[in-house]
Amino acid sequence: MIIRKLFKFEGAHVVRNCSSVRCRENIHGHSYVVEVFIESDRLDRGYMVMDFTLLDRVKLLVDSFDHTYSLWEGEPDDFKAFIRRYNRRVAEIPVSPSAEGYALLFFYLIDRVLLHTDFRNGESGVRLRAVRVHETATGYAEASRDDLALVRFTAADVRFSPGVRADWDGEEWWDALNR
Repeated sequence: MIIRKLFKFEGAHVVRNCSSVRCRENIHGHSYVVEVFIESDRLDRGYMVMDFTLLDRVKLLVDSFDHTYSLWEGEPDDFKAFIRRYNRRVAEIPVSPSAEGYALLFFYLIDRVLLHTDFRNGESGVRLRAVRVHETATGYAEASRDDLALVRFTAADVRFSPGVRADWDGEEWWDALNR
């Protein structure tokens, strides 16, 4: 059985090295929709794959990108300094902040969140099936387990500014993803 949970965030970025001049040379933003698909071949004691409340850390992760500038780690140092100087909320990420980059990044991180979720209601075999990131109303990218072969980073390569971390209710959950 498959369940789906939808999350949203507003974010800004530049996508370097893409074909579109507007996209690669200008800071711009999108209203993102992130769909998380979770599957299991068993149901818990409540006849659910899992209770959506167990996705509170996934919500916190996605919310960490809300009204945040996603800064590709490959940007020049002077640009990074500019972004950090004038933005309280910055996420420096190891992938280009394209829809594909976000889908891969979110799949990897959400998979790790689920690995560190404390299941206590008979949940079994719960696994992330896919993450779909809608960048616009007409376009999205989707990552699945096979796409983890494209991952050349770890959670430690994702760095949130103090302005983002201040909204967290502790950092233990993030530290766990880095183990």
